[in-house]
Amino acid sequence: MDGGTQYNPRTVEEVFRDFKGRRAGMIKALTNDVEEFYQQCDPEKENLCLYGFPNEQWEVNLPAEEVPPELPEPALGINFARDGMQEKDWLSLVAVHSDAWLLAVAFYFGARFGFDKTDRKRLFTMINELPTIFEVVTGSAKKQAKEKSTVSTHQSSNKSKSDIKGRGSESSKFSNKLPAKDEDEGLDEEEDEEHGETLCGACGENYASDEFWICCDICEKWFHGKCVKITPARAEHIKQYKCPSCSNKRARP
Repeated sequence: MDGGTQYNPRTVEEVFRDFKGRRAGMIKALTNDVEEFYQQCDPEKENLCLYGFPNEQWEVNLPAEEVPPELPEPALGINFARDGMQEKDWLSLVAVHSDAWLLAVAFYFGARFGFDKTDRKRLFTMINELPTIFEVVTGSAKKQAKEKSTVSTHQSSNKSKSDIKGRGSESSKFSNKLPAKDEDEGLDEEEDEEHGETLCGACGENYASDEFWICCDICEKWFHGKCVKITPARAEHIKQYKCPSCSNKRARP
């Protein structure tokens, strides 16, 4: 199971790129595409697995038939628990197993291509800089980012905070943090520090000052505009923005 694309990353950077692609696909399944993912995990079907691919796509499918498989396999039978738990608890469980699978695949490549102690440590450090899928899905990554932001800006004056808030108040739910020439550089640096730990609710990547972001008015998660297909021009006309996950939520029987 590899999305029809078989390749073997051989360097630390290639393995990390493979990890990030698979991770992004699985996060997409458990957030933006959660309604489709939920429907595909029919408990009446056989043992199903959630696969993430290097091209940032995901798939729910049966496990590989060959034994042993070419790559480590994800958790089997994720569909069987779907209707026996609260949806958020089920998604969290799938997220935990997905994190374990991603690490297994990354270090399988490391073992296969002879990574030494230094390479393995570097790979883990690169991986550890990203929030886990579980942290993204449960929102704990956002909470950690907020706590970090609070500590880092604790010494800022109330006036500075008020000024920063005012600059983005044209619409509090979306922001394109391109620095304007006539604005004070000190405030730009402080704002970047405050938002630098914000994570996209779709891809889990960090905030970047040169990218357009939009905030969901329901769950209050921030997203890259490109991840949820919202442009700055379109955002100007949105009175209340709902992210794909909140838009698709409905009462479960």
